[in-house]
Parts: sequence; structure tokens; C-alpha cells
Amino acid sequence: MRIRVSDILQILAAGVSSEEILLDYPDLEPADIQACLLYAARRANLERVVA
Repeated sequence: MRIRVSDILQILAAGVSSEEILLDYPDLEPADIQACLLYAARRANLERVVA
């Protein structure tokens, strides 16, 4: 089963805890949720180049 990073981030933003997400998606591991957060943090930190 593939779960999109954006789906996990939206679930977290809705206030669902990591523990609840792991119960709902048993294929996920805590490290997967951390990886989603790290991905989002890195994407938010990208510089924009305006042409």
C-alpha cells in the first residue's frame, strides 16, 4: 500500500496523533512519519528564484 506524503501531512495537520496514524495504517512505522515531516521541512526551506 502506498500512502502519499501529503496525505500523512494533512492528517497530522488535522490534529491526529502519530500513534493514531500508526494504528490506522499498520504498514507505516514511526520513522515513516518522521520522514514525511523532514521532507516537508526541507521543501519549505527551499529558496525561490524569481526570473
